[in-house]
Amino acid sequence: MVSMYIATVPNRNSPPAILLRESYRENGKVKSRTLANLSHLSANQIQLMRRVLKGESLIGVNDAFSIVRSRPHGHVAAVLNSLRHLDLHTLMDREPSRMRNLVEGMIVARILDPRSKLATARGLGSETLFTSLGETLRIDDLIVDELYAAMDWLLTRQLRMEEALAKRHLHDGTLVLYDVTSTYFEGRTCPLAKLGHPRDGKKGKLQIVFGLLCSPEGCPIAVEVFEGNTADPTTVVSQVAKLRERFGLTRLVMVGDRGMLTDARLREDIRPVEGLSWISALRAPAIRQLLEQGSLQLGLFDQRDLAEISDAAYPDERLIVCRNPTLAKERARKREDLLRATEKELDALVQATTRPKRPLRGKDRIGLRLGKVLGKYKMAKHFEITITEDRFQHGRKTAQIEKEASLDGIYVIRTNVPDKELSAEDTVRSYKQLSTVERAFRSFKTVDLKVRPIHHRLADRVRAHVFLCLLAYYVEWHMRQALAPILFDDDDKPSAHSQRESVVKPAQRSSKAQVKAATKRTEDNLPVHSFQTLLQDLATIVKDCIQPAVPGATSFDKITSPSPLQQRAFDLLGIARIT
Repeated sequence: MVSMYIATVPNRNSPPAILLRESYRENGKVKSRTLANLSHLSANQIQLMRRVLKGESLIGVNDAFSIVRSRPHGHVAAVLNSLRHLDLHTLMDREPSRMRNLVEGMIVARILDPRSKLATARGLGSETLFTSLGETLRIDDLIVDELYAAMDWLLTRQLRMEEALAKRHLHDGTLVLYDVTSTYFEGRTCPLAKLGHPRDGKKGKLQIVFGLLCSPEGCPIAVEVFEGNTADPTTVVSQVAKLRERFGLTRLVMVGDRGMLTDARLREDIRPVEGLSWISALRAPAIRQLLEQGSLQLGLFDQRDLAEISDAAYPDERLIVCRNPTLAKERARKREDLLRATEKELDALVQATTRPKRPLRGKDRIGLRLGKVLGKYKMAKHFEITITEDRFQHGRKTAQIEKEASLDGIYVIRTNVPDKELSAEDTVRSYKQLSTVERAFRSFKTVDLKVRPIHHRLADRVRAHVFLCLLAYYVEWHMRQALAPILFDDDDKPSAHSQRESVVKPAQRSSKAQVKAATKRTEDNLPVHSFQTLLQDLATIVKDCIQPAVPGATSFDKITSPSPLQQRAFDLLGIARIT
């Protein structure tokens, strides 16, 4: 009978030798021989071998390992790698540092799960680890004050980073899109927070205004924060100086809406600047004046939806008149809905003055209630109102309503760019690109990044917060471009343009995008996602911390293998391997 065992043999002044031996019988005598020297193995490995040789049963497969912690990781890898592929981290600072890692963490967290800085700090911390982000960037031991310090650090680099982004995406002769928005503020101590026109519908709230400069494709370049009571046109001067002096653009075309590039701004701030052209639009009263003077004739649209006209009031300008039937129908519908809603309220006021019990009396009281009704739907200009001490009457101004309706769907683009440089169709298309800035504002405020509400008390912290959101949108914008084949976004825009009958009509999705939207499947037969649900899908790739059920064994990490869709997303983002 042969049996093996492990023997410990003294070795004089050296450590004992650990030998694997075999005992056997020969001619009735028990003998042994050495099979291997195990002295180089660890004590734990030797102990395991002793147990095996004794016939002990080791841990079963299900009990061999335990998962200590699982951290959602795939979406972190996707966004963080995208940020680094764009070299945003080196634009902040070429040398690695904790401050740079903290800012990277805030940018990625803003895309994945926008929260307050306190909640972000907790999510990155080692005690919670909502994702693998804090651990990946080695900032899981942070405190919230470090994030505030990192915001201050980032703000000192804003000018340099914006100049670098402008160098990437803008060049002499380029179009530059500019628009402003506002967002409400929590608290009353920040010097930037003022009462102003509430675009968010939060009446009575202090707010800030910020303006966004974008490339012709809608890629964000720079952002500037203004006091909450700043009028839109007054922000133009600083943007012109930024484009000319900081970004070094000697020739450019600035695209802004009719409320931004007003006659006063064009006269005082735009026209005097050599090499600065512009594209904007006329307001409704100016369009009405063109019609009354005969420069604009509605017969122009009998055969076409776009025409170029001139008028003595606009020397050295091109006026491109467009009529969009779809927009005309929508405006007519909206006006009629508002008129009916106003009439319903006015009829209730009439009943209040004629009711038998406690009728409403007095011009002052009737007028006060009337003011609330007219202010609700902003339709006062379309109603004839009669108020006496005991009576109230109303009726539609039919002629005025018809006069306004005659201009439904008509808008006029104005520009000083010569037609040899930009055709009428391209001018209209360039103005419509302002919708990409509006899309950026929606992403900033509601859909993805949630810039609001703002709680920071210091003006520079508010500026840093908004700039942080710009950087997050910069990463998201590029990710959307790369991931378009598996998103509901149109990834065949040249084809969509070629199928479009007119630049005036609403944009149409390409046939490829329509098939994708109808079937909810890609050409590779993968499910189509929105940007947010794709991130949620990628979050199911987790990084597990696994602990072997062996005394003294060290834990190790294991990352979930990606599904075909997830692998496709990483391929589109240029991520070769998830780590």
